[in-house]
Amino acid sequence: MDVGSGCGVLGLLVARDKKVQAEGVDKQWAFCQYTAKNAEVNQIEYRMHQSDFLQFSDTEGFDVIISNPPFYHEGSSKSDNEMRHTARYNTHLPMDKFFMKVSKLLGPRGHFIFCYDPQQFQSICTGLSAAKLTIETLQFVHPKIDRKASLVMVQARKGSRSLIKTREPFIVFEQDEFSQTAQEIYKKARTHSIKCTL
Repeated sequence: MDVGSGCGVLGLLVARDKKVQAEGVDKQWAFCQYTAKNAEVNQIEYRMHQSDFLQFSDTEGFDVIISNPPFYHEGSSKSDNEMRHTARYNTHLPMDKFFMKVSKLLGPRGHFIFCYDPQQFQSICTGLSAAKLTIETLQFVHPKIDRKASLVMVQARKGSRSLIKTREPFIVFEQDEFSQTAQEIYKKARTHSIKCTL
């Protein structure tokens, strides 16, 4: 399950490369349409739900939940565009309620993989612990080697007692070019981005 699927890129890449049954949920109609169109164009079987994730229900549960959720906090500068604001700011999906809902929907030993604002890392740890989810792997993402982290990627698990494994920092740019690691990821993903409106 991809929470806050947006254009669907995360869930669709997982479905394509891992050959799994994938679903997405997003409360914004436009993003549901983007995801559906991307699934159709790429001939990927994908089930899309238009719903507020906190109101979403499922009787079977999920083995893996992934998300690039709205994570900017209330103190950040805000977008006047309603669609962008909903997609970016965690007032629309509060962290504590988000983590609790994920835990409820995950099956035993299920995985939760997501990214978030690294400045809120203390709250991330507290929230995951309260939801009975244990961080197993961490990786901080830096725009350049001399810049502070702009993102943290987290893999947590339900019912785990594992110690945290911290991966080496991911550096996006070297000088003004994508780093070798970033280039390899884009090459593997084989994605193409276009601008469009509905």
